[in-house]
Amino acid sequence: MTDATSTASTTPLVTVPDLDRFARLDSLGLTVTGQQIFPDHAVLFCEVTVGDDRCPGCGGQGRRHDTVLRRFTHLPLGHRPTWLQVATPRYECRSCGKVWRHRLRAVARRRSRLTRAAGMWALAAVVLDHVPVSSVARILGIAWHTAHSAVAELGRELLIGHPARLDGVAVIGVDEHCWRHTGFLSDRFVTVIVDLTPVRDRSGPARLLDMVEGRSASVFQTWLDAQPDTFRNTVQVVAMDGFTGFKTAAAAAVPDAVAVMDPFHVVALVGDKLDLARQRVQHDTLGHRGHAGDPLYAARRTLRTGQGLLTDKQQARLATLFADQEHLPVEVGWCVYQDVIAAYRDPDKTAGKTAMTRIIDSLRSGVPAGLDELAQLGRTLHRRRDDILAWFTHPGASNGPTEAINGRLEHLRGIALGFRNLTNYRIRSLLEAGGFRPLTHSLL
Repeated sequence: MTDATSTASTTPLVTVPDLDRFARLDSLGLTVTGQQIFPDHAVLFCEVTVGDDRCPGCGGQGRRHDTVLRRFTHLPLGHRPTWLQVATPRYECRSCGKVWRHRLRAVARRRSRLTRAAGMWALAAVVLDHVPVSSVARILGIAWHTAHSAVAELGRELLIGHPARLDGVAVIGVDEHCWRHTGFLSDRFVTVIVDLTPVRDRSGPARLLDMVEGRSASVFQTWLDAQPDTFRNTVQVVAMDGFTGFKTAAAAAVPDAVAVMDPFHVVALVGDKLDLARQRVQHDTLGHRGHAGDPLYAARRTLRTGQGLLTDKQQARLATLFADQEHLPVEVGWCVYQDVIAAYRDPDKTAGKTAMTRIIDSLRSGVPAGLDELAQLGRTLHRRRDDILAWFTHPGASNGPTEAINGRLEHLRGIALGFRNLTNYRIRSLLEAGGFRPLTHSLL
C-alpha cells in the first residue's frame, strides 16, 4: 500500500512560480526578463540563455557586438495573443571581423514568425480539435495566411510525410468526391483513397490516405503505381462502387488484391432499376409522370423500404398496389430488391452468398419480356459477379466508411466556406480525416 503521507512529503504540492516553465520558454532556450499586459494581448520580453559566439566563417571566438529585437508569436496564454520580444545578440569575430546574429533555431523554424510551441499548438488545434484555421489565426493574433502556412508546413513534414503513415494498410476504399460546385466538370472531382483496415479489424475508424485530382482509371492506377512496393504488396482488398475504372486500375496495379463492390452501391443499383420500372409503368398506365394521388407515385418511398421495416399501413398500400396486374413489373422488381437486401442482412454469410448467387443466376438465365429494367440489371450484376460475391468473404470491406469520410470533407468545406485551391484543400482534408490523433499526441 502506498503511504500517502510519505508521498506528499517527497513531492511538493506548491513550488516557486517559474514563468519560464509556465510559458514553455525553457525548452526554447529563452528566459523572461519582463512583461507588458494589454487588454487584447501580452508581451513577454526575453533573452537567450545560451550564447552562440563561434564564428560561422572561420570558427574563431566572437565578442558581443550589439543587440537586435525580434518578435515572435507564442502560445495564447490566457486565451489572448502572446508575443515574445527577444533580445537577440549579434557577435563580431575577433579574427576575421565577421558579424553574425545569434540563430534562434530552437525558438522558431526558419523564416517563421511563430515559435515552435505555437506552431505545434496550431497544428494540434486543427487536427485534434477540428478548429478552423481562421479561429486559430484569431486566437494567435496573426493573419490567416500565416496560420495556414504554419499548419500546412508542419502537417506535411510531421504527419502527412511521416514514413509510417502507410504501414499496415491491407484494405483500401476508393471513391470520387466533388470538391467544388463551380467551374468546369473536369476539375470539380477528385479521387479519394481511404484506409479501411481499422474498420475491418475493429481497431478504429477509417482514415483518409490521399486525394488525387480527377476521377478515372488512370488517376487511381497512377497513384497506386507511385506507392512503394511494400504498400502494394500489403494491400489485400480494394472496396469500390460500380465504376469499372477503379476495378481496372486495381487489377493492373495490385493484381493480387480482391476487388469488392460494397453492398450500398449494389442495393442502390437495384433500387434505381426499381424506380425506372415504376416510372415506366406509371407512364404506360396513366400517360404522365407521377402526380399526387397516383398509386405508384404515392408508394415510391414505401417501395424502397426494407420489408422488415414496413408498417401495417405500408403493407396494406403495397398489397393494394400489387393487386393490379398492370403493376406486375413493379412487383417483380420489388421482390428482387427485397431479396438482395435479405441476402446482405443474413447473419450467415455463407447463406447470404448462396442467396445472392441465386439472384444473379436467375436474372442472367432469362427474364420474361416486359421486364427490361431487370434484364439490364441482370447483365450488370453478372459482369460484376465476382466483386459482389467477394463481400460475403470480406464483410469488413465496405465503402460505407469511405462515404463517411466524404461527409466529413463536405463538413470541412462548409466550415471553410469553400476552397478555391485544391492543394490547400488536400492538405486540410488529410489533416482533418487522416487519422493522425495518436501520432499527433506522440509529437506533442
